[in-house]
Amino acid sequence: MKKKAIITGCAKGIGREITLELARDGYDIIGTYNTSMNEINDLKSRIESIGVKFYSYKLDLLKEEEINDFCDNIKKEFDNIDILVNNAALSLDNSFLDKTSKEFMDVLQVNLVSPFVLIQKLYNIMNNGVIINISSTDGINTYTKLNIDYSASKAGLINLTKSLALELENIRVYGICPNWVNTESIREMNPEYLKSELNRIGQKELIEPKEVAKKVINLIESDLKSGSIVVMEDKYE
Repeated sequence: MKKKAIITGCAKGIGREITLELARDGYDIIGTYNTSMNEINDLKSRIESIGVKFYSYKLDLLKEEEINDFCDNIKKEFDNIDILVNNAALSLDNSFLDKTSKEFMDVLQVNLVSPFVLIQKLYNIMNNGVIINISSTDGINTYTKLNIDYSASKAGLINLTKSLALELENIRVYGICPNWVNTESIREMNPEYLKSELNRIGQKELIEPKEVAKKVINLIESDLKSGSIVVMEDKYE
């Protein structure tokens, strides 16, 4: 039976590189996206040229009914899912006094609640599978005043990973916590602010998305204890 992997937020950045790496490793890909139609079409061509199947689903992780429908469709179409990578994330950086409760809740919904719902709905077709949650060092020690909701969500994702490792039998659950990664959104930031942040946390260079993707493959192939959290503080760790 062909191996199958689900990756949320697969169209760009880290998700795109994880998707390509898993495709090269022989997995048929089930990828979700929200607004990046052009990017998903380009990715589909890349994936199919590798010789594996690519199934794309438009999915707004702010809408739990869409998550439920997605999971129902997956269980109807596929007997087993080998890998689930919760990669999609939302960041709405602004000051504590300006941040609304809706913004805070939206960030929690995408970054923490949606991984929980996806895992809850899909774990029973993931016998001997692997779940990888893409968190951040912002959930550990690099948080700033501007992203208290993002940091809280990523800290929650770390704890969800550890808790589910105790709950789920025959499934390994891991978390990856990178520092700043060289994605499109990061490249569009004010370069002086980015430089000051890198200096503040002691990061010498941006981590390449391909390095995070390789870490995903390494974890899948490893015998690391379920619940382990892998921190990527700098390039090529």
